[in-house]
Amino acid sequence: FALPGILKLAALIFVFLLAVFLAFQLLEINMDFNLSSMMSTKPVRYKCGLSKSCPAGHFAFKMASGAASVVGPRICLEDKLIMSSVKNNVGRGINIALVHGRTGDVMKTDFFDMWAGDVAPLIKFLKEIEDGTVVMMASFDDPSTKLNDEARKLIADLGSSVITSLGFRDNWIFVGGKGIKTKSPFEQHIKNSADTNKFEGWPEVLEMEGCVPQRQD
Repeated sequence: FALPGILKLAALIFVFLLAVFLAFQLLEINMDFNLSSMMSTKPVRYKCGLSKSCPAGHFAFKMASGAASVVGPRICLEDKLIMSSVKNNVGRGINIALVHGRTGDVMKTDFFDMWAGDVAPLIKFLKEIEDGTVVMMASFDDPSTKLNDEARKLIADLGSSVITSLGFRDNWIFVGGKGIKTKSPFEQHIKNSADTNKFEGWPEVLEMEGCVPQRQD
């Protein structure tokens, strides 16, 4: 009789169909998994927490002024926090970071007390900045009481448009450069005013982010 042969053939067909069915089930599961993985991908994080990436040949930065006389300023460059209260390298007055214009390396950081200090060390510091250096500045508490015309001019020569009118307890952040030929686009300023101050005696914190062109020569 041919019945055993038919049963064997039917069994083989059943096994084949079952294998095909399982293969499609596994493929569907794998596709669902891949789709879920794509959907659950974490959002892209850019350097220093910027809202977008910087183009090639630029340094990413993000900075904030001090908050009243309580919290010091923060300066981040290329995803590295270079000045902050946590790093214990900020202070009352004007906080400055010098950055190599080609490599992006931090060359020096310092702060100058413009309330109880002397403007002479600031002037000396500014005069010694080398051409091509990126200069980052942020205020904390009071950045202007001891500033004189010489110091203001030296900072204006770095590209600042605001420094000539910077006043008592104003908040100010700025990125310029030694040897810059135009005014810098990276500058923010808010006046100390009893009508608009967020804190008692101080204006609100300023924040700024951007991409500084890398020096090519």
